Formats: sequence, structure tokens, C-alpha cells
Amino acid sequence: MLQSPICDLIGISYPVFQGGMAWIADANLAAAVSNGGGLGIISAMNANADWLRGQIRQAKKLTDRPFGVNIMLMSPFADEVAKVVVEEGVKVVTTGAGNPGKYMAAWREAGICVIPVVASVGLARMMERAGASAVVAEGTESGGHIGELTTMTLVPQVCSAVKIPVIAAGGIADGRGVAAAFMLGACGVQVGTRFLVAEECGVHQNYKDRVLKAKDIDTVATGRRLGHPVRSLKTRFSREYMKKEYDPNVTAEELEEMGVGALRKAAVDGNEAEGCFLAGQIAGLVQKEQPAAEIIRDLCDEAEVLLKGAARWVK
Repeated sequence: MLQSPICDLIGISYPVFQGGMAWIADANLAAAVSNGGGLGIISAMNANADWLRGQIRQAKKLTDRPFGVNIMLMSPFADEVAKVVVEEGVKVVTTGAGNPGKYMAAWREAGICVIPVVASVGLARMMERAGASAVVAEGTESGGHIGELTTMTLVPQVCSAVKIPVIAAGGIADGRGVAAAFMLGACGVQVGTRFLVAEECGVHQNYKDRVLKAKDIDTVATGRRLGHPVRSLKTRFSREYMKKEYDPNVTAEELEEMGVGALRKAAVDGNEAEGCFLAGQIAGLVQKEQPAAEIIRDLCDEAEVLLKGAARWVK
């Protein structure tokens, strides 16, 4: 059975985190992943404290296993949701889009494992100094907000730079990706795109179908002009956005406005004309809908076979 120090740290059976995907990672999906032995994560996205509290309590009804909350630090409700995770006894918090330093003392005092998502060695070191329990090193192959470095280059450099556990993310959808992450020095993986087609994922069926039909070249990164690039599937919306992004007559404010609500239109409404369907470059490898627990077992069973056989190349 594939296990690592991250399993002991947070009390999970398999070293697999489910990505905290906005409008997608809710209590139902998080509980299914946690019941399957991984770490399910609820996305706090831009929601307020009451919404998040309701999701946490719903997850507690569905699982008695540890689960986490992902807090986007740029959210206008960041301060209040940071208190909710303490009040509700959440075991793990992952963070993105900012520095969680102002919340770290309260979270640590409450016994929360704080695991920031990082896209550079510098940020990983900063999070370690701030008291993070571990970091998620996320490569540019991932869906959603991305950095510049690939998973292959980022993960080993972060592993060499910090002493805390490192979870690899970006471009991982099968056991080969899991095994590769371990060989790079990680002790766990975070998976997003493959969990989009988990049976317990409540995303609109149009979204799932687009992921299942995707090929290797079917994603695009937009938003570089604004300084916060995002990876999504190629759609009518993303092509139109790309066209306007490089049009000097279109202002940054107009681009920002164009993106407002686009993810919700995809995830909730299944709007294929105006929705932004976030997904990673590994989408072409995702072939079928499965229960979350089965996805976790597939990832880990295949990785275990590969890791046990790795010595065959050594003469």
C-alpha cells in the first residue's frame, strides 16, 4: 500500500489530495475523497462565512475522516472564513493567491495543518519560515491559476529547498504521474482534473463531457497580460478572450469584466458559449467517470507497481 509521511501527518490512508476547485470542490466531493482514503478539500472560493460553515457541517455528516478547506486569500471574505475553519475544527487548510502569514498563528494554535500552494522556491521557503506544515508545489500544467515553472522542474527544486513535506501538483492523473512525483522527492500528490469526472463531483455534465473529450493540445493559458494566468479548455469563450487579450484597444478593466462569472457559467450552468472550463494539460488522459474512491485506488495501485519495479533499470 502506498503511504508516506504526509499520511501520518494528517491521518489519511493514501497520499492523495483533491484540488480545491472553485464552484466544484464542495462538501459532497470532499467527503467522497476523504471516505476513499485521500484528503478531500472544500473550496471556500469567494463565498462568505455562512456558506463555508454550512459546507463544513455537511461534510462532517458525510465523513468521519479528515478533510480540508482551500482558502483563496484574495477573497473579500478571507478574514471571516479564516475564523470559521478554527471554529469548526477543520484539520487541514490549503491556501492560494496570497500569503497566509496573518492567519498562521491562530491556525497553528488550533492544531490546523497549514499547507500553502506555491509556484516557486522563494514562496516555499517563505511558507516554511512562517510555520507551514507542508507545501503543495504546483506546476504550470495544472488547471486554474498557474505559475511559470513546470511540475518536473518545480517539485525537485522545492524539495531541495525546504525540510517540510512537499506535495506535487500539476499534470498528475494516473499512477505514472504519482510515481514520477515520488521520484522527484514529493511525498504526496494533489489531483484536480481527474476528480472533475468523479461520480460524486456535482459539476455540470457538459463540463465532465468536455474533459472526457479533451485531447493533449486542448488547453490554453489566458490572463498573462493581467498578471494572473489561468489554464482552461479551448472553448468559444477562451478563444474570444485570447483575441481580446492581445488587442491593444481592449483595456485591462474590460478583460477583467469579461472573466467575471465565467467559471460559474461553466461549472454550474454548463454554458458552453460563455463558460470558462478550467482543466489541466493532463485532461487528455482522463477517460471515464468513476467513484472518487476508485480513482484514488487506481492512482495508488498503479504507482505502487511502478515504484516497486523501478529498480529493473539499474544494472
